[in-house]
Amino acid sequence: MVRLQLTLADQELILFFRDSQLVQLFHQQQAITFNNPKQDYVEFNLNNDVIGLDISQVSAHSLAIFVNNQFVRQLAIPAMNEAKPKHSLLGLFALGFKLFKSAKVVKVALAGASVAGYAWLFTFEFALMLIACLVIHEYGHVRAMQYFGIKTKGFYLIPFVGGLAVSDDKITTRWQDVVISLMGPAFGLITSVLGVVLYYATEMEIFAGVAVLSALLNLFNLLPILPLDGGHVLKSISFSMRSWLGLSVCLLGVLFGLWLSYTFGLMLLVFFLFIGALEIVFEWRGRHYSHLLPLDKYGQGFSAVMYALVVAGHVAVMMHFAGSENPILSLPMKILSS
Repeated sequence: MVRLQLTLADQELILFFRDSQLVQLFHQQQAITFNNPKQDYVEFNLNNDVIGLDISQVSAHSLAIFVNNQFVRQLAIPAMNEAKPKHSLLGLFALGFKLFKSAKVVKVALAGASVAGYAWLFTFEFALMLIACLVIHEYGHVRAMQYFGIKTKGFYLIPFVGGLAVSDDKITTRWQDVVISLMGPAFGLITSVLGVVLYYATEMEIFAGVAVLSALLNLFNLLPILPLDGGHVLKSISFSMRSWLGLSVCLLGVLFGLWLSYTFGLMLLVFFLFIGALEIVFEWRGRHYSHLLPLDKYGQGFSAVMYALVVAGHVAVMMHFAGSENPILSLPMKILSS
């Protein structure tokens, strides 16, 4: 995919081409729709005008522009170089999953292995609660992808690791990365609140357990560490400001993760930190070729507020059960307060 940036009537447009065909069009960081009334010709609305683009000569570095079906000018455009692909270990995981044609069989097998593994470590009831929390969390990511029109393969449960939502397409903006990352924990927050409501309606502690477990699981995922969801939000905000700032902030997240791993003996977190460190390296190396549209100042602030609200919601659920006589319900808050 190649990217072309041009100014038309003092309006900045960003076009993405694949094999000389226009596939995406952005104005002020917002995707706008276009149609193809005829071959190699696209039309879209801009400021109450119908803009037409003859893209038949794009490969020859020329673009014809029409306004309200009237020819305006032939625009010479610079040679468009293919952007270097953005490498990501998560992307490699997704590529590996694509090798499996029988996706449903793989999903069922991994889900069964996850239930069996967690039941072996804890109890069968706990395993079912954990799987339910993971499914709702990953479903939130999938729904966000579908909202942006990104084709998905659904999600996979990975034993002793968690889950992974898999997409067929790449995201095109930092805003998409923020929303997709936050929707998992946001759906988890809905689960926690529903668990609290059902607990008071039925007085069954299993619902309180679901609420607390979901809050703890999603709060862990919101840690500002790549490749966790919180790390993606942090990366999108900081890299939208400055590349060096993004690198510095992400590296601080790695150091914070190492401190947590050492303090609580979380060896699994070290595995995540290794993956996150690779992702930071790939992000930094591809900073000059990234096709991702950055967040503007409003988007940066709004993303930070959304992140803070979701974090506060999960902390509030844990604090609600902090004084419970049941040691399981009060344990997450004791861990957090330590």
